[in-house]
Amino acid sequence: MLKNRVGESWCQNHLADQQVYQLLEGVDAESTEKVRQQGCVHCGGKLHRSDYDRKPRGGPQWEVRFSLCCAKEGCRRRHTPPSVRFLGRRVYAGLIVVLMSAMIHGLKPERVRRLREVLGIDRRTLHRWRQWWLGIFVESSFWKEARARFMPPLCQKTMPLSLCVSFEVERRDRLLELLKFLAPITTPTAWKELVMWGSLQLPQRMPGDRGAERGVEPWPHHRTVEKIKLGIL
Repeated sequence: MLKNRVGESWCQNHLADQQVYQLLEGVDAESTEKVRQQGCVHCGGKLHRSDYDRKPRGGPQWEVRFSLCCAKEGCRRRHTPPSVRFLGRRVYAGLIVVLMSAMIHGLKPERVRRLREVLGIDRRTLHRWRQWWLGIFVESSFWKEARARFMPPLCQKTMPLSLCVSFEVERRDRLLELLKFLAPITTPTAWKELVMWGSLQLPQRMPGDRGAERGVEPWPHHRTVEKIKLGIL
């Protein structure tokens, strides 16, 4: 039933819609300003903008992640608000990770391959995203608390497609609501929890590498392993 409700067209429409990217950037800017006005949660000092470079792959022309830093000497703590643009430290924009991961469950492999090639997403990266949703995400404290708000309960085996269907993300405003729902896990503190859990769930072998034809898949390159541990890929 879920497969009948996901289409290639709405995914492509969202990814090609520059207004979506502008809308998401505006939401992040508003969230950052609200945090700035509240002041430092550690000492009550003023917060100043201290953005850092982030240039996600996949289409959006974003160049920075909005962030703040306490101005009080001796504190200087960084405050990075939740984001609807970035999914933690992943190198692709958050909406791309969500939509492409959902389409794995809803489209034929050939159509997924075409979209993946257009966006420059490696097959193994898409596989890791799928494993993250089906393993790390559904076992996270965030999801264990948030899942109770969905009635009837969502199918965890089709994440994040079941989330997309529930939020009716064919509409731009509903896509925004889904990204707002996921925003709490995009902060450095929340992402660290997911990364720590994920480092315990790393696959020992990556599909498609040398030896796979014999049913024996070797360890991925050590740099790839480090990126997986950091939640970047």
